[in-house]
Amino acid sequence: MSTENEGTAVPPAPSAPPPPADAPAASAPQGAHPGSAPAAADPYGPPAAQAHPDAGAGESSSAPDPSWPPPPPPSTPAYSGDGGAGHGAAGHGGGGWGAGWGTTHQQPAPKNGRGRGGLVAAVLVAALVAGGLGGGLGYTLARENDSGGSTTVSSSTSGGNVKRDPGTVAAVAAAALPSTVTIEAASSSGEGGTGTGFVFDKQGHIVTNNHVVADAVDGGNLSATFPNGKKYEAEVVGNAQGYDVAVIKLKNAPSDLKPLTLGNSDDVAVGDSTIAIGAPFGLSNTVTTGIISAKNRPVASSDGTGSKASYMSALQTDASINPGNSGGPLLDAQGNVIGINSAIQSTSNGGFGTGQAGSIGLGFAIPINQAKYVAQELIRTGKPVYAKIGASVSLEDTTNGAKITEQGVGGTEPVDPGGPADKAGLKPGDVITKLDDRVIDSGPTLIGEIWTHKPGDEVTLTYERGGKEHTTELTLGSRVGDS
Repeated sequence: MSTENEGTAVPPAPSAPPPPADAPAASAPQGAHPGSAPAAADPYGPPAAQAHPDAGAGESSSAPDPSWPPPPPPSTPAYSGDGGAGHGAAGHGGGGWGAGWGTTHQQPAPKNGRGRGGLVAAVLVAALVAGGLGGGLGYTLARENDSGGSTTVSSSTSGGNVKRDPGTVAAVAAAALPSTVTIEAASSSGEGGTGTGFVFDKQGHIVTNNHVVADAVDGGNLSATFPNGKKYEAEVVGNAQGYDVAVIKLKNAPSDLKPLTLGNSDDVAVGDSTIAIGAPFGLSNTVTTGIISAKNRPVASSDGTGSKASYMSALQTDASINPGNSGGPLLDAQGNVIGINSAIQSTSNGGFGTGQAGSIGLGFAIPINQAKYVAQELIRTGKPVYAKIGASVSLEDTTNGAKITEQGVGGTEPVDPGGPADKAGLKPGDVITKLDDRVIDSGPTLIGEIWTHKPGDEVTLTYERGGKEHTTELTLGSRVGDS
């Protein structure tokens, strides 16, 4: 729905106040024609209203899937990275806005009284004398001081020498930028794009999104460029498609790497300030700001090519995130990493001739607490480890909960025999509505919430069966790898 806020029209002010009843009419100045129109008081009209068009919502589909990987869910947001790959945009468009205003300047009405004409004349003469004196004095000074020098006033310090207080955006950006990199990934056939990453440790590990480096996983080319222009070849240490997290390592890494400080994404509050760093549309080292718009936002994203989806319980931010920002750090006001920018919800129309959609203020980041665990596992073993309940759930876009499917795909059982769900007493047809205190409204939401936990964690599931609500305790199992 598009909305516009129009400015209220203001009647124009008269160009001059009416003369008092007892004041003599002033004679027209020489050269003026009687009846000529006065000059406009305000030559600037109200600006034209601006609005963004709406776009249609994405199509929905459902597909039960007891095995990994589940198919991409409906209406998946587009990845925000891969500046050159042409990933599609999904979702619904934003509204529009407009603005209009008008201003008038109106002189106060003169007071009535005898002798005002003489007073006006006296003031006019004084003004002319002062004007003539000022003009003559100014001309004399200008002639005496006309030595070709400048009359401008310069600051004692340039902008580069001004101290930025800790906690300001400039200070945070100055500290974080040297530890961010622009990643270029290409397959053996030359296809690829641009994304972002940040220094994870002093050994040369860089954390980014899986979809940023996916093209270079099998025999492709991968490089990372720092803001100072130094470029390093890199290799993929491990990648987790489901989490959309990857770790690469610099070849011949420098010894002075400064890892970014990792924050605690569980402590983030809605309204907290955010700072995003990335390479939107290939523009490296770009800094944008915003706030945390929401927490625990269920997001299922894919690259629009029909490949497997990624699921997250995301941090939502209105910091401007565009294709190429993927993998970059989302920082808090102190410069701590609280998330990895991963996906955007946007209108379907592209920009800059790329066919890609841009930011409408709906960006999503993987919480750093989850990403840290995944990255450490990738560095340690090279493979991701996923928590699981051992049951297949429907991916229909509903608000009723996550339903355990009646049938599995490819002849498999919807509830793994002897698995966590089976041991907890869950059956096909049960609808899971809560995981601990988190409301579950769909299958993708359940998957995202499960993956915020580690294998072996104990959780409480609330589910409905036959119109009655039940609860059960479940110990999460594990699955290694994406296949």
